[in-house]
Amino acid sequence: MKRHFLYAFAAIGLMTAQGAEAAPAPKVHIAALSELATPLPLPYDETANADADVAAAKARAKASGKLLLIDLGGNWCGDCRVLAGVMALPEMKAFDDAHYVVVAVDVGRFKRNLQIPAHYGITKRLEGVPSLLIVDPNTDTLLNADHTAALADARSMTPQALADWLAQWTK
Repeated sequence: MKRHFLYAFAAIGLMTAQGAEAAPAPKVHIAALSELATPLPLPYDETANADADVAAAKARAKASGKLLLIDLGGNWCGDCRVLAGVMALPEMKAFDDAHYVVVAVDVGRFKRNLQIPAHYGITKRLEGVPSLLIVDPNTDTLLNADHTAALADARSMTPQALADWLAQWTK
């Protein structure tokens, strides 16, 4: 509970720091993660060409005026699967589709596709997964450099807190 409070407090501080330009978060229709459909999604394709997928997603984001959201994780990770379950909720899917081009990148057990975070200056071991990289596709700039692993304990957050965190980075 203490950790959840700290994340909520940090999210409020980040929203204030970014100004009032962020889109309001969607109201999530479930109150607890236990209400997510099961089995939880397996969002990461271990056989995908991450470089090609990210490049294509970046081009789509640039063309559409949306932000690029790179979701780094692995299907073994419960927090990654919980986040994917929340992002699959209809209201979250609509919100994400309106503001982001999302690409999931499998990092295995922190040994695969590490060139993706390295491109954005993350050259040390990832602090946890899921790690989300919010990128401005026009400048190829990482917008959340100090907060990439903020959802690495998604299982301890509420669905609405996850939605609020994702909303704070929108334009």
